[in-house]
Amino acid sequence: MVSMLVCYGTGEGQTAKVADRIVDVLAERGHDATAKDASELPSEFAMGEFNAVLVGASIHVGKQQPAVREFVDDNRDALAARPTAFFQLSLASATEQGAAQAAEYVDEFLEATGWQPDRIGLFGGALRYSKYGFLKRLLMKHIAKSATSDTDTSRDYEYTDWEEVEAFANDVAAFVEGRLGVAPSGDGQAGTE
Repeated sequence: MVSMLVCYGTGEGQTAKVADRIVDVLAERGHDATAKDASELPSEFAMGEFNAVLVGASIHVGKQQPAVREFVDDNRDALAARPTAFFQLSLASATEQGAAQAAEYVDEFLEATGWQPDRIGLFGGALRYSKYGFLKRLLMKHIAKSATSDTDTSRDYEYTDWEEVEAFANDVAAFVEGRLGVAPSGDGQAGTE
């Protein structure tokens, strides 16, 4: 059994949902996985108890959450000493046309932080019109018009491909298991071979 931290930043909750799904997949493989919101971690957070770390963020106005960047900056040496992964949610990842832009966001983040995760996952996020204030709703409607055409602000839209999220979590788990010499022990092992 491997102890894994899934540290994330979220705007309206979609990245938290993805982090929770990743935790579920890791637990199905027999690992001890914990999701933590980066903005709620104490400044002296100790990662010593975790064998591997996954970090997730969503994109808002072209940037990941400051708390996620701060977590990576503060823990760069600890991250370099263990298996790691990064996942990002964005509207850009919701379409094939936006894939290059989504990858640029990741490249900029990794260059700014100097971190090199072992695995990277890019997922479509969500439009949570119901959670936006008036100005943000207008801005997001404008962005969505060119990105997804989903401009009906009376409803929310989810673009996350949950099968991709599960495949990513299984890939990260398999990588960590191989690197640490640990076999999966949960019910999820049968479907991951």
